[in-house]
Amino acid sequence: MKRLFSFSVVNFINKPAQIITPPLYSLSVYRRSESASHFHTKSTDDIKQMDLSDMRKKYKGDEESFEEDQLISLDPIKQFGEWFDQASKCPEIGEANAMCLATASKDGRPSARMVLLKGYSTDGFCFFTNYESRKGKELDINPLASLVFYWEPLNKQVRIEGTVKRISRQNSAEYFHSRPRSSQIGAVVSRQSSVIPNRHYLREKNAELEKKYKDSEVPVPDYWGGYIVNPYLIEFWQGQTNRLHDRIVFTRNKGGETELQEMQHQAEGGWVYHRLAP
Repeated sequence: MKRLFSFSVVNFINKPAQIITPPLYSLSVYRRSESASHFHTKSTDDIKQMDLSDMRKKYKGDEESFEEDQLISLDPIKQFGEWFDQASKCPEIGEANAMCLATASKDGRPSARMVLLKGYSTDGFCFFTNYESRKGKELDINPLASLVFYWEPLNKQVRIEGTVKRISRQNSAEYFHSRPRSSQIGAVVSRQSSVIPNRHYLREKNAELEKKYKDSEVPVPDYWGGYIVNPYLIEFWQGQTNRLHDRIVFTRNKGGETELQEMQHQAEGGWVYHRLAP
């Protein structure tokens, strides 16, 4: 873990820890792995159903399975760093830091969307968004979330579950002003998840603010900032062609708990790990 944020986001954690900043990537055009001939339709009286049962992709062979002795560290954050580094260097992956963020309302209604990881440390995984968005409102009332990274060319996936809290206003502001000016204005324009009349409304607001802040700093909106997901579960998944996928899961010991459960192994930093059936 060598890369650092260009702004002093390290202050958002309770103790010193290195933060890794994913490099910027341009979107790449993904190649279709399956041809259209694999899609079939089944007719019914009033609807055509798309049959995708023939869509299959080869993953890794059993000789390339992910064994416990291949873990580069028994600290899951360092293991994540190893896989993230592989994904960052893979030319077929457009944005290695793209992740699915899942939240839920107070009554358990889930929602999910793609966001970008902007840093990670021993204390968690950081992203930025509009506090008034659906995800922001759900995190206010139910501060639990799940993250999923899927790096298809590598046949690797990482699932993370944890508690969520906002980072400091100061560090949110530092990151905000490190962004391109157009992105800063866009964050002010967009009252994310609110209903708007049309696309023209956004263009007008954007032009208005570009003129307003032409010669001055764009202020950080009160409704925008960062969150950190502090993990209590991190799962490393690797796909196998025979569908006997590898799943190695790290969980944090509950407060004061020291006894290992059946088939659990001691890891580092209060973590334990075990293997799950695919």
